[in-house]
Amino acid sequence: MRDTLRFITCGSVDDGKSTLIGRLLYDLGQLRIDEVETLTTDSRRFGTRQDDLDFALVLDGLEHERAARITVDVAYRFFSTGDRDYIVLDSPGHEQYTRNMAVAASGADAAIVLVDARRGVVEQTMRHMSILAMFRVSHVALVVNKMDLVGWDHETFKRIESAFVNIASQLGFRSATSIPTCATTGENLVDSVVASWYAGPSVLTWLAEVSPGMVDPAAPFQLPVQLVLRPTSDFRGYCGRIAQGTLRNGDPVVVIPSGKASTIEEIYIGDAATGQATAGDSVCVTLAGDLDVGRGNVLSPPDEPLSYAAQFRAQLIWLAEKPLIPGREYLLKLNYASSRASVTAIRSRRDPATGSALAARQLDANEIGDVHISLAEPIPYAAYSESKQLGGFILIDRETTATIAAGVIQHELRRGANLTWHLVNVDRQAREQLLGQRPCCIWLTGLSGSGKSTIANALESHLHAQGRLTYLLDGDNVRHGLNADLGFDEADRAENIRRVAEVARLMVDAGIIVIVALISPFAADRQRARTLFDRGEFIEVHVDAPVDVCAGRDPKGLYAKARAGQIPNFTGVSSPYEPPLLPEIRVDTTSQDLAECVSLILALMS
Repeated sequence: MRDTLRFITCGSVDDGKSTLIGRLLYDLGQLRIDEVETLTTDSRRFGTRQDDLDFALVLDGLEHERAARITVDVAYRFFSTGDRDYIVLDSPGHEQYTRNMAVAASGADAAIVLVDARRGVVEQTMRHMSILAMFRVSHVALVVNKMDLVGWDHETFKRIESAFVNIASQLGFRSATSIPTCATTGENLVDSVVASWYAGPSVLTWLAEVSPGMVDPAAPFQLPVQLVLRPTSDFRGYCGRIAQGTLRNGDPVVVIPSGKASTIEEIYIGDAATGQATAGDSVCVTLAGDLDVGRGNVLSPPDEPLSYAAQFRAQLIWLAEKPLIPGREYLLKLNYASSRASVTAIRSRRDPATGSALAARQLDANEIGDVHISLAEPIPYAAYSESKQLGGFILIDRETTATIAAGVIQHELRRGANLTWHLVNVDRQAREQLLGQRPCCIWLTGLSGSGKSTIANALESHLHAQGRLTYLLDGDNVRHGLNADLGFDEADRAENIRRVAEVARLMVDAGIIVIVALISPFAADRQRARTLFDRGEFIEVHVDAPVDVCAGRDPKGLYAKARAGQIPNFTGVSSPYEPPLLPEIRVDTTSQDLAECVSLILALMS
């Protein structure tokens, strides 16, 4: 039976990835006559090899790629030799297209990592190898290309090979092989190299011998539900691709996460009923009885059910231009399940130059981090080391719907398994009755100098005169104690708001009216604060004033210092302010006096 090997080619810019694959296909006779004719024409138009064929053009199919001489997107190519089929995923080398390389790595069984013999292992090589390791690509070959440009020097090859072996050992690949080549001439791609000092395999020989990632047929079946099919009122089927194991008619199943039990009545592949199906088959199954089964649920054997959880330790690669800040809320999609999610902690990030773990408070674009993730509700999962389909996820920006991270689950976090909410005799309702007031959080946001603290002071004075119990959490004041350890970069600002919001939530639970006066410049952080409170308890007040007016009011001269570059990350100057789109109330301190601003807030509270 023929098997299929999916392999990726990766590495830094201009190391010769596309040339290697193009030449390999040409030497194997895998290019059609019309493709050779097109290659000949394009080589004259776009090529850099004078009268010779430029084999990179076989895979660089986009006009922009050909004109700019770079690979932008992943190029997929199929070919066959002997008893094996191959799917090659040629990925871009530029750092800005790392997300495309990560997509290719997530579906690969093996990898060819190219380096230029003149440069050796560089930072982008390290970054790509770290991504390969994260996505559990088991077998990797370092192809030292352009050996002709260093005179096929053995010492050069050994030096590069030594660095590669050390990196591969740290990252935990199952096998690692080093191969010297010259892709432009085809040296050591199909046949062995002429260099007398090399006795290893050619690229094709290595590809033929490496083991593809095979699913264990004895593993317990797992069927993630992608679609509930109701073509008629008499038929209800559950469709999806079997992630692992074998499914048969009559098998008992349990629905994860609900735990409801049933049995398989019928299995369909396409329109045909079949008695069984195995991993990789796309099926539609019917179950005995009426169950509540939906998209994202998983059918699993009752004796070995799939796990489900709401907290994970994971590795992820951050793909967005804006950094990952702990506490921000995203949408996590794992297989067909989805949930609101936030990264609660960044344990470390990987140094792209050395591969070592470094302390981090945020992740920038293309960085790999070890993180903790918390979900709004538990979802079915498996560790990525056990199942790529059930352990790989993406994070999506809820506003733009852009994919901003790809990750793999390592294991469930059980740190809260023994924690329960302790019930007390004096509850919130009792405290409200004692104080005779309805507690809430009044959150004033706006630029420095907009008037937040002035309004907050006047509002608290008015409420105090009415006999209300209040507390004011002012942005400057909390930084003297509770948040004295925090700075003013985006990550620390997010943590500053998180802590203040948690304190405000406790005070509201105590029956107190809490007034918060914070710049709180980012909408995502204010939204996260809002989610801590019940409906109607969080009153967002946008204290609005133009930045030039705020700068004119500034008695400390902070705006002048910020504009002179003396204060970094200053909101309104070197750091953005995201005004609320739908606050409960907006007060304009350029046209409304203090008494009017306070009256508007009091009217909303009554």
